[in-house]
Amino acid sequence: MLNRKRSALSIALAVALSPSLALAQSTTETTATGTQATDLDTVQVTGIRRGIENAIAIKQDATSVVEAISAEDIGKLPDVSIAESLGRLPGLAAQRVAGRAQVISVRGLSPDFATTLLNGREVVSTGDNRSVEFDQYPSELVNGVTVYKTPDAALVGQGLSGTIDMQTVRPLSFAERVIAVSGRYQKNSLGKAANVDAYGNRFSASYIDQFADNTWGISLGYAHSDMPIQENQVGLYEPWTTEQTNQGNRPGVAAGTYFSDGIKALRRTGNNKRDGYMATIQFRPSNTWTSTLDAFHTEAEQIDTANQFEVNLSNYNGGYDPGLFISNPQVNGNNSFTGGTASGVYPLVRGMYNKRKDKIDAFGWNNELTFDSFKITADVNYSKATRDELNLENNLQLTPMPQLDTIGLTVNPNGFSQIRPGLDYSNPEALYLTNTIYGSGYGKVPQVEDRLKGARLQGTFNMPEALSSWFQDIDVGVNYADRRKEKTQAEGNILLGDQGDANVGGDLQYSPVNLGFAGIGYIPAWNVPAAVDRYMVFNPVTNLDYLIPKSWVVQEKTTTAWLRANINTDIGEVGLRGNIGVQMIRTDQSSQSNYFDRSRPAGQEVLPIDEGKTYTDWLPSLNLAFMFPHQQTLRFAVAKQVARPRVDQMRAGLEFGVDTATGKPGGSGGNPLLDPWRANAIDLSYEKYFGEKAYVAAAVFYKDLKSYVYTQSVDDYDFSNLLASYVIPPGMTAPLLTTGTFSAPQNGEGGTLKGLELTASFPLDMLTDALRGFGVQASATFNDSDIKIMDPESASSVGTDPISLPGLSERVYNFTAYYERNGFEARVSQRRRSDFIGEIGNFNGNRTLRYVVGENVTDAQISYTFSDSSAMKGLTLLLQGSNLTNEPYRTYAGTKDRPLEYVEWGRTYMLGVNYKF
Repeated sequence: MLNRKRSALSIALAVALSPSLALAQSTTETTATGTQATDLDTVQVTGIRRGIENAIAIKQDATSVVEAISAEDIGKLPDVSIAESLGRLPGLAAQRVAGRAQVISVRGLSPDFATTLLNGREVVSTGDNRSVEFDQYPSELVNGVTVYKTPDAALVGQGLSGTIDMQTVRPLSFAERVIAVSGRYQKNSLGKAANVDAYGNRFSASYIDQFADNTWGISLGYAHSDMPIQENQVGLYEPWTTEQTNQGNRPGVAAGTYFSDGIKALRRTGNNKRDGYMATIQFRPSNTWTSTLDAFHTEAEQIDTANQFEVNLSNYNGGYDPGLFISNPQVNGNNSFTGGTASGVYPLVRGMYNKRKDKIDAFGWNNELTFDSFKITADVNYSKATRDELNLENNLQLTPMPQLDTIGLTVNPNGFSQIRPGLDYSNPEALYLTNTIYGSGYGKVPQVEDRLKGARLQGTFNMPEALSSWFQDIDVGVNYADRRKEKTQAEGNILLGDQGDANVGGDLQYSPVNLGFAGIGYIPAWNVPAAVDRYMVFNPVTNLDYLIPKSWVVQEKTTTAWLRANINTDIGEVGLRGNIGVQMIRTDQSSQSNYFDRSRPAGQEVLPIDEGKTYTDWLPSLNLAFMFPHQQTLRFAVAKQVARPRVDQMRAGLEFGVDTATGKPGGSGGNPLLDPWRANAIDLSYEKYFGEKAYVAAAVFYKDLKSYVYTQSVDDYDFSNLLASYVIPPGMTAPLLTTGTFSAPQNGEGGTLKGLELTASFPLDMLTDALRGFGVQASATFNDSDIKIMDPESASSVGTDPISLPGLSERVYNFTAYYERNGFEARVSQRRRSDFIGEIGNFNGNRTLRYVVGENVTDAQISYTFSDSSAMKGLTLLLQGSNLTNEPYRTYAGTKDRPLEYVEWGRTYMLGVNYKF
């Protein structure tokens, strides 16, 4: 955690912008070696340097291995999103979703292994899992983030890879009233398309004040954003396989050729709107009692439509003659299809609409009572998240049927693959909603509710005199958390209305979109939900046999107790800080769902299923920080760690049936009986500090994962419980067996993960005064793991062989160069990561894995802040550019010459203003 003794300057720097640090520190003005702190020159540090130096102070002060982000000023994190900032920290890597950094991998492990806290409390999520989507938290309302890479016994809700704690401001940490407002206007370089322009905006306001002789404090914040969604994409069907070419089912393509059965090009347009609110009230009538009440609310609405041209290459064109034939096929040395001419195909023009509304509410009330020899902290919290989603599709084809086409194809793994149709698809009057080769349409209505309530009681007591030379105090505490996540997913065909085939009316048409980047030209774009309302019938249901398992509830009741002794002593001239302790976690998990038994009479096929288990983990931990002369720190940590399984993997929903020819049962689904991921971890870190300005660090870590959760097929699974209600159908003569094959997430074999992290942050005026104002921050992370997993659910994209850990990039680099002087600031930042296996959501609404090409994302910002002597005091003007190289997002199947997606989201330019009263 965090040190209780540091210099007065570091305390002043860090307390103002880190609530967790303010709670942990005292104002003792001695170092850990007992010597008087050296007075430093009083210098007012602002802007970039202020944020950097506050983050350095937090890192240096900690007893754990941590990384930190600190706001430069109220409402001013260094990036436009929290995830962007987190992705620049040593050992962390961001994955882009819809053009935005959204999910974070810590130390080479997927987001499943990290836990996210808000003001020290675990929070809910709107996804199917427990991992947080960080772009739902406005950066303007978050004042700092601390990433704990090593746990201690009192860190509740800790993750196996790391724990990310987002912090809002504490008003009584400020000496005076602060009012800050900001506004941004942005443009996307891809420009206007369909009904969406290229422009967006965001603005925020913060108010912090103190009353009644600083015994009452209040902070209020509001942040709004409205961002355009603009995307160009070409995608190929998965899997790439030789199965069909070997059987001669792809005429014209030689046996042994890896071939994809379809290709599409699309322009996605839409808007992402978000409103966030934050409020904190603090009451401190004396130094004995501090009471803090927090409230946080965010709601987001994303609406987008993919206007796409799609070609099926599997010799399926609706049964018309002639069928598929590939002439002039091109095949590379890896036996991958790279191009040719496809005849006998029947392309579609599709509108794929998605509307998603998310809401998150989080409340917490913390009371701290401090006496001479002990301190009591009591905390209660509640958070709730909801997600309401609507997915609709329209399928159009040229009529009268058939209108078969001949299309030129070029597969490009390093750019947009090309699709060159022979017919014209730009005229909306020639395209009809009809029963195409993919039907007329399909829709889904997923809904998620996640609720978490908890309470915490902790006591800190001075250590007895006999042990006080080594230990400063001891913490004991208990935390209770009750979480319930529920998902339902209604689905159904979108059928043509009584009018039959229909042309989409001109009043529903948007401006056509240009797919020239893929060689196609213009295609129509239209209002998909309005077309469904006017011409179609959509009645989604949840009670069909294949939909029954998609509705589930998962509940977790977790009791955490801990004992932690805090070390603060001297060994000669070496100061020693740290802690040793043990945490006990007792988890009671269960899930409720239904399954469909086809053997039962009509109306009685749906049966309930309720399963779960209880287990206890004991997690010892040790953190030591040796403080050598010349501001050198050597950290050592060892701990046993756990991470609870993914919530959706713990679902009870399953599909079940019996092979009447053999009598053997079989099924697939979730597993409420999963144990957590468990690991033993060792960390060693060396840090050299240069006052509060700079530091260099080298850290190594080693994790021995005792197990890993992945989908496996169990051949001798006992189906006795499900067979108890099974009705043997007429004519079945084979004996009914009680064991069969069940495919579900299971605790499998683990392995080791190790890494090296190198970090440097320093102003260049330390080298020469000629470089005053310039500075750099840089980090390099190298990860390695021998863990191999199987994921049958993703076999179409990552294959059937063992794969490396999802989220693991073997190399991650971050670099920032900045200049700050006389109110002028400029910075260029770059984050780079090597190839990795990423997690996406497919059309079925399920999690799937894909190989993702490593990326290199560059951002830049310049700003000017008027001086205090200026009539425009408090005003800052800024210009910011994101993704300046228009770095593409690329996925592939097995090898890079078999692409799946090539996506560009464009550059974003932002003009802004901040004003602080």
